[in-house]
Amino acid sequence: MNALAQAFARRLASSDNCLYVFGDGSWVRHPWPEVHARSENVADWLLNEQVTALGLAHEPTVELIAAILGAFQAGIPVTIAAGPVRGADTDKWAATTVARFTGMGVSHVLSAGSYLEQLSLVETGPLVKELDSVAPLGRSTTFEAPDQQPEIALLQGTAGSTGVPRAVQLSPNAVLANLNGLNERIGVTSADTGCSWLPLYHDMGLSFLLAGALGGTDVWQAPTTAFQASPFRWLSWLTESNATITAAPNMAYGLIGKYSRRVTDVDLGSVRFALNGGEPVDVALTARFADEMARFGFAPGALAPSYGLAESTCAVTVPAPGRGLVVDDAGHAVLGEPIAGMQVRVDGADDDGIGEISIRGTSMMAGYRDGAPLTRDEWFPTGDLGYLVDGGLVVCGRAKELITVAGRNIFPAEVERAAAGAPGVRDGAVVAVGVGERSIRPGVAIVAEFRGPDEANSRADLIARVASECGVVPAEVVFVRPGALPRTSSGKLRRLEVKRDLLHQQ
Repeated sequence: MNALAQAFARRLASSDNCLYVFGDGSWVRHPWPEVHARSENVADWLLNEQVTALGLAHEPTVELIAAILGAFQAGIPVTIAAGPVRGADTDKWAATTVARFTGMGVSHVLSAGSYLEQLSLVETGPLVKELDSVAPLGRSTTFEAPDQQPEIALLQGTAGSTGVPRAVQLSPNAVLANLNGLNERIGVTSADTGCSWLPLYHDMGLSFLLAGALGGTDVWQAPTTAFQASPFRWLSWLTESNATITAAPNMAYGLIGKYSRRVTDVDLGSVRFALNGGEPVDVALTARFADEMARFGFAPGALAPSYGLAESTCAVTVPAPGRGLVVDDAGHAVLGEPIAGMQVRVDGADDDGIGEISIRGTSMMAGYRDGAPLTRDEWFPTGDLGYLVDGGLVVCGRAKELITVAGRNIFPAEVERAAAGAPGVRDGAVVAVGVGERSIRPGVAIVAEFRGPDEANSRADLIARVASECGVVPAEVVFVRPGALPRTSSGKLRRLEVKRDLLHQQ
């Protein structure tokens, strides 16, 4: 049995804690030994069917989580697909999902409900089977783990925010190193309780769940759709679970902070670590979350802006508990120090010390599927720009998205934060891109989702804000309807796609 499977088997088989899954408006409790027993049933099925790689497509249920762990026990690569977003053509979603599974070498797919119905209609591709049928609680045989050491445990899709999504190949040892490094930095014990609504097809959501399971904590897992339907439920879940650890993208902290007047009857006094990752950290909105939630017992020191990416399993830099939001002299959030086994450096720094962030270490991928292999001693250029402050990492933006105007480097996130303050502009729904780079007068274009009665005044206000706060006058401002901006499956804005569309219209 591989080291990752052994670690989970040891921890879960004897754990006194539980997995809680939210569905149909309530939480259902599953002791971890039950989840482990289900995972062995899945592992049995995977080995008997000679599955080469497993695809999963469904909302988080005990059966889905058992299937992830079962793949680890069987030593078979597993990947999780995103479900269809609201308003999507489900037939196209199914065809695209099957095509992605096929491209990853998936031979069998486990699904349920409407997901299963749609995927089963696709005529070619992997064998699709009912998830619940292979993850029952009762066992009739004793599972025997295989002797072989698998090369790959996870096939993790990248976010795809700056290009075509790719499949990251993660070995069992890399996954285990990342989960252990994250738990060690946070100081996780079996007395902790984790609560998350992050999607399991995304590296941050999956790592949060697995780290909690490996740490032997109680884990409360809600579907992302439940958060999207009512974001303030997150605070109620933290209250009900007495969660000590949670995680969310910057968007969630900003939304709660901005509309905190709607918050009542919650108790956040148990939360000791609130990881903020997956998106650029908005310092003002994150600080506002801490200030506004303090009246509900939230400790500002619990805030933990962090940095990670799928190519390193997930976590790269994470701050020590209790540090809270740390802001450098330039007004950027410091995202903590590398976890155990990981290293960070900045290459090609300019006069301001800003360069491309490169990483290496024990959590690194084996390489992209159908790509060149990567060794853990090899430095991997992330494509992110940043610098180091007393060992802590600051991220400014993506190299491919950097805007240059009149010899100045401008980071899209800074322009987007300023523009988001204009009346009618939706928070987290603004994209700034460079236009006319090959012309005599390159500039900045802004595309924003807008809802309001007065576009002209809002546009003027937006231009004034960006000019005052960022020192650049937008060359163009385009308002679009709410929900029109393209996003990845995990909700990140696709800046380069917006830029291509904008240039195509000109």
